[in-house]
Amino acid sequence: MSELDTSSLMETVFVLHHVRADDEFGDDAKLIGVYRSEGAVADAIARLSRQPGFRDHPNGFQSGAYRLDEDNWVEGFVSL
Repeated sequence: MSELDTSSLMETVFVLHHVRADDEFGDDAKLIGVYRSEGAVADAIARLSRQPGFRDHPNGFQSGAYRLDEDNWVEGFVSL
């Protein structure tokens, strides 16, 4: 969280996903939750790491910090 200044903390959320490669369908991504702090994300990972599926893929957890009311995907996309 070093790149975020403390004045933006009240406007920042932390999103946690779990992603694993699936041979049949490609990436299997799950939105786990949205949290107020990195510590809450770490607590969620600790809780879920013991659960079926998650414990078999412990490296699949991914999180990121997002500012509220800010666009995060601004370049558009292409359909193939």
